[in-house]
Amino acid sequence: MTTFKVDQDTPLYRDPARTVDDRVEDLLARMTVEEKVAQLGSRWVFELAGADGRLAPGRDHLLEHGIGQVTRISGASSLRPQQAAELANALQRHLVDETRLGIPAIVHEEICSGLMARDATIFPQAIGLASTWEPTLVEALADTIRTQMRATGLHQGLGPVLDVCRDPRWGRLEETFGEDPYLVGRMGVAFVRGLQGEDIASGVVATAKHLVGYGASEGGMNWAPPHIGARELRDVYLHPFEAAVRTTRVRSVMNSYNELDGIPCAADSMLLTTILREEWGFEGCVVSDYFSIRQILECHEFAVDAQDAGVKALEAGMDVELPSTDCFGERLLDAVNSGLVSAETIDVAVRRVLRTKFALGLFEQPFVDTSKTAEIGRASCRE
Repeated sequence: MTTFKVDQDTPLYRDPARTVDDRVEDLLARMTVEEKVAQLGSRWVFELAGADGRLAPGRDHLLEHGIGQVTRISGASSLRPQQAAELANALQRHLVDETRLGIPAIVHEEICSGLMARDATIFPQAIGLASTWEPTLVEALADTIRTQMRATGLHQGLGPVLDVCRDPRWGRLEETFGEDPYLVGRMGVAFVRGLQGEDIASGVVATAKHLVGYGASEGGMNWAPPHIGARELRDVYLHPFEAAVRTTRVRSVMNSYNELDGIPCAADSMLLTTILREEWGFEGCVVSDYFSIRQILECHEFAVDAQDAGVKALEAGMDVELPSTDCFGERLLDAVNSGLVSAETIDVAVRRVLRTKFALGLFEQPFVDTSKTAEIGRASCRE
């Protein structure tokens, strides 16, 4: 079900016969600063819709210039699959028809033990999967999650967790594949392959998290800083992420809440740009763990105000703020207008967001057939 017909009056970015890079550059050249900044932000589903699954009146201003991502249409509501799909379609219809450039949104969900949604399949936690030593099983599991997500109008999963954890006191141990970096890497790579599929146009963007050292915190306390030497950081804690980037072309990475050597991971350019992009060749989007840009200010005291936190994150290599626009949005727009951040820096991040949306095929197919979503809870792993 396409939303437009290509003819001589069709803008270049609407033409699927053109390369993704050509389409990105054409669209970027047409965008205002407000529209660009909007692509770096997000909104919770309950900010946009009511409990009945309908777009809430008076919320149009939140989507006036478009939006980068919508947060957890299924997981942050009590909607059943078909209702969630109908809401996803309504949101995309609004963006396609009621915004100037008609840029669809990416919808993301939590997927640590399966799609976190009503009627979706619940799978064992990652630590249980790791005990099987069966990457092919993990790949099949992730393929099932992919099928359920795309049927519901969802495009990005916040997983796999690639934290290496060697301290059982840490409260998120069960989300990890355990203590061995090779095993974590093998399982993580299999998960990414299953989730993204052979063609991302029918796949789901995987999000490797949390970069890095989250599961090695002092005293096993959540968010506490880890004490990791340079060699151990590379050989143990970065290894699974490097494997995912180099072997699967993972499409997204999420920062860790903690700091490394006094620098919050959400504002660490050495981590998010030098290592991730320049050394490993990562080409996807970096998305913030929930509220972690605000935490640059309030938890780490590494910024003077919320705007400064947003600028520091963006310049370090952060592309999208989740779960809702806070330190980006108007604060980032003011920073551009006042010269605190360059227009070129904004463009770099927007290119990454747009490239992901084109690769997912959202401009050709932003909607889903809701008649196919009612039975997704019965899906099971392939033999």
